[in-house]
Amino acid sequence: MTLRQSIVFNGDLGSGKSTVSVEIAKRLGLRRVSVGDLYRQMAQERQMTALQLNLHAELDQAVDGYVDQLQQDIAASGERLVMDSRLAWHFFTDALKVHMITEPTEAARRVLARPSGPAESYTSLEEAKVKLHERSESERGRFIVRYGVDKARLRNYDLICDTTRANAEQVIKHIIDAYEGRLGADVLREGPPLLLLDPTRVYPTEEVGALRGLWDSEFVGDVARGGDEALEPLTIGYTGRYFYVVDGHRRLSAAIQNGFSMIPARLVAEADEPVVGGMSAVDYFAAQVRPSTVYDWEAAHGIQLPLPEHCLLAGDAVLAGDPAPGA
Repeated sequence: MTLRQSIVFNGDLGSGKSTVSVEIAKRLGLRRVSVGDLYRQMAQERQMTALQLNLHAELDQAVDGYVDQLQQDIAASGERLVMDSRLAWHFFTDALKVHMITEPTEAARRVLARPSGPAESYTSLEEAKVKLHERSESERGRFIVRYGVDKARLRNYDLICDTTRANAEQVIKHIIDAYEGRLGADVLREGPPLLLLDPTRVYPTEEVGALRGLWDSEFVGDVARGGDEALEPLTIGYTGRYFYVVDGHRRLSAAIQNGFSMIPARLVAEADEPVVGGMSAVDYFAAQVRPSTVYDWEAAHGIQLPLPEHCLLAGDAVLAGDPAPGA
């Protein structure tokens, strides 16, 4: 097959973009360009933190203008490369556009653990979590105003990788397999993005008691032998914060039982897009996912899922630390 010209990375702070993009560039023999490194250098030269530079860039278009022109020039050059940039997906057309995501507390933990510099330094996990969110929202708002694009929309990308529990080698292998056409080719061709999700972070939309075959040992064993890349992609909805199953509960359950850290899926709808019967992805999630749905799925699989906001308002919700119904 014909390879995409480049691979461009965008994603959550602390999702592992630098680690993964550096190694992929090495393995594919491509040059790597990091806009994040450039921004950190600019912040240091101005004696600012990364967050302060982001806030400054909201007022001074010259900051983004310089970086934008650099990316446009590289994209126009036709060079095949690896680009680590929060906006490269907007400038590059013939590229595999990879968006990496991570659970916020895990992302903060990773950032806090790495060597700090004058442009990026935190004193606690909570401070890191708050400031990473502020930086991300500052960028998001700036991009919406300046370019008319929302970096949080998954439809902007070809490949979404949840790195919460996956190690770097797993992520690297999956991205290269997708780039070279061995993984998710049908989804990437017919209706991207291809989602590679942590199965323990995906919400069910049916009650465990109503689902048949979840504990079919033969099926679970077949999934184990095939591995996550051989699993038929689940059909997934996304609220803008939560991923949930529209079709594929049995496969999701088998993936959790086998300890998979990533599973393939296709996106049927996000945010205000319709799922079924004209119901939006957000409304479908609110209608289908009840506290009991979450509690029973957690108990059946030995995992924990944060209770969504709409469930906290439900009559049968319990406070954190209290036993779930029937416990």
